[in-house]
Amino acid sequence: MLSKLNNLLSSIIPPSPDANRPQHTLQLALAVLLIEVMRSDAESAAEEQAAVLDILRKRFNLSETEVAQLSVRAHQAALEANDLHQFTTIINRELPVAERIEIVEYLWQVAYADGKISAHENHLMRRLVDLLHIPHGDNIAAKMRAQGGAE
Repeated sequence: MLSKLNNLLSSIIPPSPDANRPQHTLQLALAVLLIEVMRSDAESAAEEQAAVLDILRKRFNLSETEVAQLSVRAHQAALEANDLHQFTTIINRELPVAERIEIVEYLWQVAYADGKISAHENHLMRRLVDLLHIPHGDNIAAKMRAQGGAE
């Protein structure tokens, strides 16, 4: 009975344009955040770009082609986005705190890839840590691990 009613309503009411738009995936959400950290540094270095691609490749076990495609989609999504909340919401919904802390460590790895943290990177990281609901102590620990790996 309900399926007949649903079919009838679907035939009468056309689907909204957003119904056909693919939702952001966890991969895309993480890629956008990594790219935003990379872009927040006015002197975005090749090391940061390499770090982004390496993190995506390892985290999601992607091929070179898949990483390149994801990177292109993420750059475009980052340019079109009004804010980062839409991406952090996906991560918060899909991942437990322990994995979100790992995400923060990835973000710090990108920030440290060129050997220094700019004021803009530091500011963005504070915002992202808040949006990902990471406790301060866990953020500092992730930052120290990332800094140790960059040296």
